[in-house]
Amino acid sequence: MIDLRPVGYVIGLLVAILGLTMIVPMLVDLIEGNGHWPVFLESALLTILAGGLVALSCQSGGNRPGLTLQETFLLTTSVWVALPLFGALPFMLGATEARFIDAIFEAMSGLTTTGSTVVSGLDALPKGLLLWRGILQWLGGIGIIVVAMVFLPELRVGGMQIFRSEGFDTMGKILPRATAISGQISVIYVSLTFICFLAYLMIGMVPFDAVVHAFTTVATGGMANYDASFGAFGPGAEYVGALFMALAALPFVRYVQLVNGSAQPLFKDRQILTFFATLAVVILVVSFTLTIGQGRDFAPSFRQALFNVTSIVTGTGYASTDYGLWGGFLVALFFFLGLIGGCAGSTACSIKIFRYQLLFSAIKVQLQKIQSPSGIFNPRYNGRIVTEDVLNSVMVFFVFFIVTLGVLSVLLGMTGLDFVTSLSGAATAIANVGPGLGEIIGPSGNFAPLNDTAKWLLIVGMLIGRLELLAVYAMLTPHFWRA
Repeated sequence: MIDLRPVGYVIGLLVAILGLTMIVPMLVDLIEGNGHWPVFLESALLTILAGGLVALSCQSGGNRPGLTLQETFLLTTSVWVALPLFGALPFMLGATEARFIDAIFEAMSGLTTTGSTVVSGLDALPKGLLLWRGILQWLGGIGIIVVAMVFLPELRVGGMQIFRSEGFDTMGKILPRATAISGQISVIYVSLTFICFLAYLMIGMVPFDAVVHAFTTVATGGMANYDASFGAFGPGAEYVGALFMALAALPFVRYVQLVNGSAQPLFKDRQILTFFATLAVVILVVSFTLTIGQGRDFAPSFRQALFNVTSIVTGTGYASTDYGLWGGFLVALFFFLGLIGGCAGSTACSIKIFRYQLLFSAIKVQLQKIQSPSGIFNPRYNGRIVTEDVLNSVMVFFVFFIVTLGVLSVLLGMTGLDFVTSLSGAATAIANVGPGLGEIIGPSGNFAPLNDTAKWLLIVGMLIGRLELLAVYAMLTPHFWRA
């Protein structure tokens, strides 16, 4: 039988911590003197009180040394349901006066680091609310790293169990081990954010913009302070943004190893090498297409290609220009780029590089077996033989991803959306990319015009996509609750 006490205890603590972070934007608005600070005070008190009461009522469950597999599934999913509910409070009570559905959409988009938004007029919002959007994404970024490195390998989701051999075996010690890993990750995550902040300052960003965009860059979240996104800044911001988006899309376990004196894994990881090779090839293709095919100068074409391609591949979702106007070929290319993703154990989202590598490795082995039926061939990843359960998990993930994309696209179409909006909206939600394609949700638009049904569907899509699909789907089976 599932014991809800340890699950409730952890969720209560995290909700209370979320409430404490609301004090920061409250102080910003108080210093600004814009009269918006009571919104965050009220939201903080409600959130801390609710989280504290839940944690206290489940405190006896916090003394257990570990969680069962079912409890881990439930905790992993419930956290991403509970936090957006309270993260939405400042949007409902604040300057946006958002409806419940819009507030939940914005908070879910923030915490899942999707970056889609229903808020217009960002340039005129109080600084506290802009900072809150950045904080939500920053917290979501570090949260998903812990989930990807600790929980998903344990849950054997989408082939993530292959990373249990990286020295982070967590069997039977979910929470204690998660705490130990989180400490190392947190230092690296904060350090990378601070360096990004300094880099933005050096290219001329004002301190407030540098802080918020450092949060959303390292989280590969993509929520900006302006309706024009990165189009509001100069060329230097694009180079800095591209660099730190790429760094945030690398496995944070490699940074941990680097800090502990082992640099070799960072430079020999096939996933990292493939990620940068993919970026380089696509950036050059886009650059030359803009230069030769559209007669543009190479330097600005390369800069815009570098920034926007990196943004989409890593799932950040920033835009420095409306690439929807670049022509049919590049628009189609950008759709598929959003389905690539960064590396496992990073803040990046979508399918992830390693799954494509495992898929191609399995295809290669099958072709070899066809050519040499008596031969013995085994798929490998980073020099290690890949077990059958890992390959099966990856194949199931691909099938569920495609099926989910198709079903969500059809459901969105049934709400009255056109084909491009439905398909790209479904893809951007499940892959947690941010902007879609088309006139409504493209890089120059937002999700505000969509009907409520479509927004609820996209909220569910963002949740499912952020938790790698199978972690959510497993809970929908009767066997899960009987186990």
